[in-house]
Amino acid sequence: MPLDGKTLKLCSCNGTIPFDAKRLARALGSRQPLTVHAELCRREAAEFQSALADPDLVVACTQEAALFGELAAAAQSQARLAFVNIRESAGWSVEGGEATPKIAALLAAAGLPEPEPVPQVDYESGGQLLVIGPAAAALDWAARLEEQLEVSVLLTGKADGELPEERRFPVWSGKVTALRGWLGAFEVEWVQENPIDLERCTRCNACVRACPEGAIDLGYQIDLERCKAHRDCVRACGAVGAIDFSRKAEARRERFDLVLDLSRAPLLRLPDLPQGYAAPGADPLEQALAARKLAALVGEFSKPRFTKYRERICAHGRSGKTGCTQCLDVCSTGAIASDGDHVKVEAHLCAGCGGCATVCPSGAMTHVYPSVPDLGARLKALLAVYRDAGGGDACLLVHDMGKGREAVRALGRRAGFGARGRGAKGAGRGLPARAIPFECIHIASVGIDLLLGAICYGASQVRVLATGAEPEGYVAALRKQMTYAEAVLQGLGFAGAHFGVIDADRLEQALWELAPAGGVESPAAFHLSAEKRASLDFAFDFLAKEGKREKAPIPLPAGAPFGAITVNRETCTLCKACIGACPEGALLDAPDAPRLRFIERACVQCGLCVKTCPENALALVPRLSLDDQARQPVTLHEAEPFLCVACGKPFATKRMIENMTGKLGAHAMFAGAGTLRRLQMCGDCRVADMAGSKDQPSIFDYTDRR
Repeated sequence: MPLDGKTLKLCSCNGTIPFDAKRLARALGSRQPLTVHAELCRREAAEFQSALADPDLVVACTQEAALFGELAAAAQSQARLAFVNIRESAGWSVEGGEATPKIAALLAAAGLPEPEPVPQVDYESGGQLLVIGPAAAALDWAARLEEQLEVSVLLTGKADGELPEERRFPVWSGKVTALRGWLGAFEVEWVQENPIDLERCTRCNACVRACPEGAIDLGYQIDLERCKAHRDCVRACGAVGAIDFSRKAEARRERFDLVLDLSRAPLLRLPDLPQGYAAPGADPLEQALAARKLAALVGEFSKPRFTKYRERICAHGRSGKTGCTQCLDVCSTGAIASDGDHVKVEAHLCAGCGGCATVCPSGAMTHVYPSVPDLGARLKALLAVYRDAGGGDACLLVHDMGKGREAVRALGRRAGFGARGRGAKGAGRGLPARAIPFECIHIASVGIDLLLGAICYGASQVRVLATGAEPEGYVAALRKQMTYAEAVLQGLGFAGAHFGVIDADRLEQALWELAPAGGVESPAAFHLSAEKRASLDFAFDFLAKEGKREKAPIPLPAGAPFGAITVNRETCTLCKACIGACPEGALLDAPDAPRLRFIERACVQCGLCVKTCPENALALVPRLSLDDQARQPVTLHEAEPFLCVACGKPFATKRMIENMTGKLGAHAMFAGAGTLRRLQMCGDCRVADMAGSKDQPSIFDYTDRR
């Protein structure tokens, strides 16, 4: 059956999925009856093979995706295959018979085109591996891996093993002082701590025989707790010079493609570690798994460049003042670092979670793969088909592609319900018919624009599944985004709990206990934009029209990316430092008079204006104003202009000049005739007055000074 030019293959999985084929055909806009197979992966496999001549094929089965892929390869088919799960996501549930709208929605979303490709980030690894850790474990794994990789070893801590008889790979000892980089480009720095330099040591055993305390063994490192400083070992080493108790600790630096860190505590303390680095701890099984993974990372690799950064609208800093740091705070890989007034993103470290774009108040950081427009298109299609098929009160269940997907499908498998009744082991209920799974790369990519976009497109509520595998910082950031979005909906009169995070261990209970929340009467037609603030403007305007309350300013929690600014007119001198500090153009000058103007909808509440103001005259007010005035410049403060005493042109405020002359009048530099008066002149007249003054000092008056 064509689905926007695609052929659909349905299977009831031996009759356990209760399909309503006629209703499903109407929901998908098919003019032809739908064929529902019962054993597409077995007895009816020929039906799948006969469809491989079609260019695009959507198969409503994920369990046998590998088998169908093998059949396509054997037939040398050029068909593009897409697999969609409807069994665990919809059919296997106590409400499986009512899940036709959800099944139609999932199939329609699967028929959408893949996101457009984006630039790639390349890695190249030649297999140079550094094993770091205690001697016994580090040398053992180096010996195991030396035939597959180019191995080096850095021994740390007390000597607890013997060096190999043959010098087959470099061995150093010392304390790691720095470790940074990524697959193919790690840089390790360390300092030599033990008196014996293993690079110089010839392993002649002269020091071992000479040491009266037995403080040196075949690991060729001195046990400094047993050493009595006789220095017999130094004399025995002689001209080799490998032993030096007075050696200056100099940093050593080497580059490697891969790092196996067997330290008791990992050298990198990050929630998400860079590709090519493994820290399995002391567990032998984990060490084996890590070694196997690293051994496979030899060659050339690439991944999408997940983010795009526009420093022009970044609110990180201005003139040395720090404003927003949200992307730095949330990044779990250390890929984002401060770079003066802006930030820089190391794409090789970026894991593509999208958390930085989610928390960015201005939209300077954008998640481009998948992009918000791509996710928005899926949302819109999913909810539109669900609604048109008769579904109501849609609850979008957002989950990731790993453990989240596993948790959702496990719920369906445990349900034990199907067209033939309850199975003997069935104890659960599966997903409610109104709970629609929505898969993304990482739940951190779900921001306020997607949350409110889902409501605009007709969802009753959004729940995000947290499995515990994601760093807590991402979940905390997600909850903040939900708090802001919920405040907006409540302020507009939409009742109920629209957003929330569900822990995987209580997924089924939470979904079945969830009461629908108030939504829109008719869905929005706009598309989500790559410009975050533009998408939110569309959403706010639409929700304001659908809402049940007047357009009064809605109070928002502290930290929200929308709000106003208040000015203390008693202390503000209209110096306009805040205007230069604002990265979003929310604060404006006026060409005709000393005036401070403000566009509320442009403000991201970064606080740079507050930190820049020398008079501490500004304060942030988090809120959302939905009237037209919020998009227009409004005057926050204005003052009487001061007129140049020479030409009469306005150039500053009267209050500023009076304050300045009052403070500087008694200063020795302004004691000369006319000097103080120059402060009351505009820039042009001040220069002219200084040029025409005979008493004005010149640089030539100081030629003899040193």
